Amino acid sequence: MKIVKIIIWIVVGLALIAWAGVTLKNNKAKSEAETQIVAKGVDSIAVDIAQVSYKVLNTDYLANGTFEPIQELEFPSEVSGKVLKVLVSEGDYVKTGQTLAIIRSDQQSIDLSTAEAIYQNALAENQRFERALESGGVTQQQVESTRLSLKNAKAQWEQAKIKMGDLHIKASISGIVNQRWIEPGSYVSPGTKLFDIVNVSNLKLRVNVDENQIVKYKVGDIVQVKASVYPEREFTGKITFIAPKATSSLNFPVDIQVANTSSNELRAGMYGTAVFSSQDDETKATPVLVVPRTAFVGGLNQSEVFVIKDGKSYLTKISIGRNFGDWIEVLGGVQENETVATSGQINLNDGSNVKIVN
Repeated sequence: MKIVKIIIWIVVGLALIAWAGVTLKNNKAKSEAETQIVAKGVDSIAVDIAQVSYKVLNTDYLANGTFEPIQELEFPSEVSGKVLKVLVSEGDYVKTGQTLAIIRSDQQSIDLSTAEAIYQNALAENQRFERALESGGVTQQQVESTRLSLKNAKAQWEQAKIKMGDLHIKASISGIVNQRWIEPGSYVSPGTKLFDIVNVSNLKLRVNVDENQIVKYKVGDIVQVKASVYPEREFTGKITFIAPKATSSLNFPVDIQVANTSSNELRAGMYGTAVFSSQDDETKATPVLVVPRTAFVGGLNQSEVFVIKDGKSYLTKISIGRNFGDWIEVLGGVQENETVATSGQINLNDGSNVKIVN
């Protein structure tokens, strides 16, 4: 009887093992089938494409940047004291030398009175010794000592007057009060910010120009400038600075000064575009090898595109030249009639299978 039970348990155990094996085999087959379905989907990533081709384009070179004020100054206090009056508000136009605020400092007043008294005493003593020298009552050395004391006393008095003058805060540039940091009654100390003043009668547009273009221009050249908020208007700018050293991306910073309108329509912080025009009409009519801007992976700075060949994607580093807006000049890395992806790149890897949808 005991042997029969043992045999039964062995049979049941073998049956369970067999059932588990069949289940695992079926699950594995199902998993492999699902993996193949997923892989099949991954193998057919949908992309739009375009051809690398020659086009006759407007060969003006465009460079983008941000308008900056030609002058910008932050006024800190040079003295300690209580603000008596604030004579300007944010948005006011001020001229050089105009009083912006008045600060009261009892200590400065005391120092000025003390310095003036010391000066007057030194002056009187010097005059007395000068007269005594004529009669022989004092020595030349004593007179020289009083002259030195008078000189030092005068210097201290002048310095005290300057510090007293610092209580009248005056603008050192002409411009617009962009920010006011103080109010009447507030207490300031040396270094406390009082005002920010910007001069936007002229603005500076800083752009980066690549090495292929920078050799064509020099300081003083006139270029056309556009503002993103006024797309139909053009402004005239003059190159005032070209960096002698390129950045790590082989671009050269260039400053362009732009005269603002009488109503200061251009504002610091707006986006602008410098248009470096091609002077040669023959050059303008020459076809240029280009790819769409949308083909680039991670922006123009990466200079990478996916070349589509035989149903697969290949991440390719290319050399780019001029920026024509929607089209970018190709200097190397791809050739005419090669195909590049213009959408769906975020899903692509080097060697991915693709399905062309356009």
